[in-house]
Amino acid sequence: MGTTLPDQIPVFLLSGFLGSGKSTLLNALLRDPEFGDTAVIINEFGDVPVDHLLVREGETTISRLATGCLCCSGTTDLRATLFDLHCAGAGGLCAPFSRVIVEMSGLGDPAPLVNALAGVEPPQTPYTLHVPYTLRDQTVDATFYLAGFVTLYDIMTGPLALESHFEAVKQVAFADRIVLTKTDLAKDPASRRDLAALPAELAALNASAAILDKGDIALPDLFVPRRYTTVDRGEDVAGWLALEAVLAKEAAHHDPEATRNLSSLRHGTGINTFSIIREAPISEKRFRRFLALLQNAAGSRLLRVKGLVGLEDDPDRPRIVHAVQHIASEPQILDTWPDEDRRTRLVFITKDIDPERVRAIFAALIDGRTFSFSDAATQHFDQWTALFKGLVERFTHSPRRST
Repeated sequence: MGTTLPDQIPVFLLSGFLGSGKSTLLNALLRDPEFGDTAVIINEFGDVPVDHLLVREGETTISRLATGCLCCSGTTDLRATLFDLHCAGAGGLCAPFSRVIVEMSGLGDPAPLVNALAGVEPPQTPYTLHVPYTLRDQTVDATFYLAGFVTLYDIMTGPLALESHFEAVKQVAFADRIVLTKTDLAKDPASRRDLAALPAELAALNASAAILDKGDIALPDLFVPRRYTTVDRGEDVAGWLALEAVLAKEAAHHDPEATRNLSSLRHGTGINTFSIIREAPISEKRFRRFLALLQNAAGSRLLRVKGLVGLEDDPDRPRIVHAVQHIASEPQILDTWPDEDRRTRLVFITKDIDPERVRAIFAALIDGRTFSFSDAATQHFDQWTALFKGLVERFTHSPRRST
């Protein structure tokens, strides 16, 4: 039996650099009964999908896009998902919804998503000689509209993200609401002064966005429908959108080189995403040592660690792990595993770090295996490797009682 959906459905983009608190905000928002009619689209940047497990679904319809970052995998994925959601809702195959929130990857570039939600030009334009205007496009353009762009800004790691990652700058520049997160950690006078200066600093990137403290607002107010426009965002945003249209048109011709250049332009070089999966439960103390070692050694090159961890002392209650650079949140304890898979699943996003080194360190500390530095010594023996070597030797030669 079919369901009647609203004629116009607002779509909100939720962005924020890695670790800014998007999943935490979604969890808090979806506990509100008024948001039970919200569909959530989650985009992941990684080969093992975990983000959708970190958001408690309840009655919410959640679609997972695990094809890599939407801005690199093709924004047609977003339009296709919106069309599928509409068909499922209209056909009674999922709960009815009256709004959609798209949680972007922390490395997501806003430009292609904003262009995608702005609609495809109708057939009489020269552009559509190359991109046919399909029934799917007609449905998406007639039903969905971009109603708001919310960017979370982590006051602890945000400044470094803006300095090091162009995606973070663009996420701030495109927003019509900028939400400061982790403001409760600014307790000393110097931190409070830095926090007070943030609105003026962010206004230099986006003078028209409302800048809000997460602790001072009602979260539902962030997703009140409004007509998002790029006109108020400034000349930089207009230029990025125009450039994106050209890049997308080139990529649509299935040019492999253009696709590679597209990814490089958006994320730079040296960004790696990889995973570690462990079948058996692990020691909590050993895992904490591994995470501390990784954070100390990698520093700002550890962009993100997230996932589910099964512990030897409490195997039926997994821990949700979040870490960004040198900051790790206290693991959240779930009452039960969110799916049938009870393995430890960790996703890492790093810059200029060899994934095999991290896997070797994990094996050395968690399983007590020997870590070999011979290859690193002859080929890539840098300060990062040297620090790892010292810390691993210290931990793996610790007395047995410390395990």
